[in-house]
Amino acid sequence: MASTWLYLARHGEVEQAREGRLFGHADVPLSPVGRQQAEALARRLAEEPIEAVYASDLVRAQASATPLAGVRGLVPVLLPALREIALGGFEGLTLAEMEAREPGTTRRWLADPAAVAYPGGESLRELRARVLAALEALLARHAGRRFAVVAHGGPNRVILAEALGVALGEVLTIGQAFGAWSLIEYRPEGPVVHALNREAAVAGPPPLEPATHRRDD
Repeated sequence: MASTWLYLARHGEVEQAREGRLFGHADVPLSPVGRQQAEALARRLAEEPIEAVYASDLVRAQASATPLAGVRGLVPVLLPALREIALGGFEGLTLAEMEAREPGTTRRWLADPAAVAYPGGESLRELRARVLAALEALLARHAGRRFAVVAHGGPNRVILAEALGVALGEVLTIGQAFGAWSLIEYRPEGPVVHALNREAAVAGPPPLEPATHRRDD
C-alpha cells in the first residue's frame, strides 16, 4: 500500500501575538506579518503534489490556507474539529493575566498540560480526541495521496506527538512557529516525520515570537 502524506502547517502570526496573548476559539485576524507568512508558505509548497487543503474554520487558519489552496485552483475545506483548544475564560489573556485571575492554574498547566483543563474550556485530552478523529477521516479519504492541513499550535502538536510517539503531557516540547510547516508520511507500519516546524522565507528578518506565546494561540 502506498504511503499517505500530510503537509501540516500552522497559521501565520495574528494581531496581538507579540503581546503574548493566547487565543483559542476566539476569532482574531492575521497581522501583516502573518499574511506575508501565509503567502510564503504557499510559495514554498507550490510544487508539492497536494490534492486538497483543509483548515480550521477560524479566520486566522482559513486566511493562512487560502493562498496555499489558491495556487492549485482550490479553496480550503473548513473543519471545526481542527480548531485550537478552547480557552474558556482565558481567551485573549496573557499568561500573567491568567495567573492573576486563577492563581496556580497556569503554573500547573505549564508543568503538565495533559492534567489541567482551561476553566470553561477544553482539556488537552478533549482536544486530542476531536483532532485525531478528524485526522483519521482525512487519512482514509486521501489514502495513498497527499493533502495539507492548516491549523493551530495545539492541534498540530497533538498530531505531531502522535506521529513521534511523544506523550501528551510533553506536547509543549514540539516547536510550532507561525507559518511553519511539517511533513508526515503515514506508512502501513506507522508514521514517519520527514520535516518539522520549517519556516518559509519572508521578506526581511523573521519575526520573533514571544516565549510566553509559544504554548498556544
